[in-house]
Formats: sequence, structure tokens, C-alpha cells
Amino acid sequence: MSGAVAGAVLAGWPVVADPSMVLPLQVGVDAVGEFVFGLFLWVLEQWHWALEWAYHFTGIEMLNPDYRYMHRAILVGLCIGVMAPLIGTFLVHRQLALIGDALAHTAFAGVAVGLFLNAVIDLGVSPYLTAVVVAMIAALLIELISEVTDAYNDVSMAIVLSTGFALGTTLISLNAGGLAVGVNQYLFGNLATVSPTSAAILLVLFVVIVGTVTLTRNQLLYVTFDETAAAVSGIPVNWYNRITVMLTAMVVVGAMQIMGVILVAAMLVVPVAGATQVSRSFSESLVVSVVLAELAVLLGIAVSFYAGVTAGGIIVLVAVGIYVCAVALGKVQSARGEQATPHMGSIEADSVDVSAGNGDD
Repeated sequence: MSGAVAGAVLAGWPVVADPSMVLPLQVGVDAVGEFVFGLFLWVLEQWHWALEWAYHFTGIEMLNPDYRYMHRAILVGLCIGVMAPLIGTFLVHRQLALIGDALAHTAFAGVAVGLFLNAVIDLGVSPYLTAVVVAMIAALLIELISEVTDAYNDVSMAIVLSTGFALGTTLISLNAGGLAVGVNQYLFGNLATVSPTSAAILLVLFVVIVGTVTLTRNQLLYVTFDETAAAVSGIPVNWYNRITVMLTAMVVVGAMQIMGVILVAAMLVVPVAGATQVSRSFSESLVVSVVLAELAVLLGIAVSFYAGVTAGGIIVLVAVGIYVCAVALGKVQSARGEQATPHMGSIEADSVDVSAGNGDD
């Protein structure tokens, strides 16, 4: 069997007797997908090598080469520490903090869809992939409901949240509870279940999220602080709103691996809330929130490993503790007159030039 035909078989495409009749586009897409996924698996192997090297120099037990799942969990955590506050900063200042909860519950429905299809028809697809698809569809539905019905965002979020969770629980019950055990790790998160495949998926999401925010930062910032002025200046506001919620869906699914559905939204909000207490501009708030998130993730994973407790809960508790410290520090700085700590949502927007983005979309 030729390589092209073998690739088509693995992808589940119909294969004709003459290999030359296989559609070139299908083969091309398959080849690109395999290359990209293989590249990220190679990056993952280099990460394992780096942490093994660090173990030999530091002796830190959780870096032990025998605990490769911890290596993957640390990598996933570091990526989450960047992605979550990167998107969460825009959400918090737009008063959309609860959208993370809505998308987390619909991501749960996506996981249930994947598990159900694997159990019923042996589809063999990763539940994280189905979670990404369902969560992104839900994100678009939230925006669509708001635009079409003129309902407030919290109404559309509540509708999508309840629908997603209802779908997930229904699929589980249809399988007579057989999916319940498989669902638990997605509800509460588990360091030991971060597989090479799910870690590679997370790396793909990381590159997409960071790259998109980097390219559209000025437009997203303008829409965040003055949506009306952004629309007047020619920026397609609805389009950038959709970009924001779709990126949020990606973050939620990525963080779900170690945070679980129930706690994932906290990483979108808590580090950002802490950063606003000690920051004076949007850019400063963004950087500080990433630092606080990384600190919470690394401390949480370490405590989880050595204490044998659930990582998601510890990470959130550490993040909340850091938030309390940030509030106290902000009060002290304000009392000393070192800075006037801004209120949530009133941080000074950076001066940005969005003229270049008026006609490029």
C-alpha cells in the first residue's frame, strides 16, 4: 500500500483501487496535519530532555525522568499561565469574566460528545478535539444570540451554559453512566492524564492564541475600551468580539486538562484581578497578570505533586492567595502615595494606533 493510500486509510477516507485517484487536496491536508503535529511532539521531546537535564543538576523530585507526565503537566501549566491572563485581561475589562464558566460547561459537553462517540461507534477521536469544536461553536452562539436578540451578554451566556451542561449530562445518562468514570478527570483535572497527544494539542492552541493576540492587539484593545469609537473608526467590532470569545474557548479547553471544567474559569479572572490592584496601564496589567498566573500554576503543581492533592483546586487557592496579597500591596502603595490604585475596569488604556487595522479585515 502506498504512503498516500495508507494516510488516507488512517484518516478514514474512502480508498479506491487506483492510488493515483486519491484526491491530492486530501493527501495534502493530511500531510500538513501530520507534519505540524509531529513538530509539536518533537518540541515536547526536547522539553522532556531539558527537564531531565534540570533534574540531574537540581535533584528536584518532580523533574525525575520517571515522571514524564509531570514534565507534560508543567509545560501545560506554563502555557496556561500565559494564555489565560492574556485573554482574561480583555474579558475582565469588558465585564465578561463569567464567559469562561459558560464555555467551560460547553467544553464539558464537547468532552461528553467525544467520549460518547468513542464508546458507541469507536471513532477514536480525542475528547479534547471535540471539546475545542463544541466550545468554539458555543462561543459563536453567545455572540450570535446577543447580536440577534439584543439580549445582554449574561443572558446569552446563561443560555449557552445551561444548554451545554444539559447536553453533556444527557449523553452520559444515555450511555447508562458508563462515561462517568472517564468524565471525572475532565471535571476536576488530573496531572497524570496529560498525555503526549493532549500536550501537543495544547501547544497548537498556545501558538494560535498568542499569535492571534499579537497580530490583533491594537484592535482588541480599542474594542475593549471604546467599542463605539472603534466601530466609528471602521473596525469590524462584531468580528473582533467573535475572535475574543473563540480564543477564550481555546484557553478553556487547554486549561481544562489540569484545572478541570469546574475551576478553569478562575485562571481567566483571578490573576487579572490581582494585577489590576498594582498596575497603572493595560500593558503593565497584562504583564503582571501573566507573572501572577505563572507563579500560581508552578506553586500549585508543586504542592499538588508533593501533597498528593488535586492540582486544579490548589492552583486556584494559590491564585486567590496571591490576589489577596496584591490587594494588600495596592492598599499599602496607595496609602504611601506611591500610586493611586485603579479600580477594576478603569485601568488607563494604552495609547495605540489602530489606523492600520481599519481596512485590513
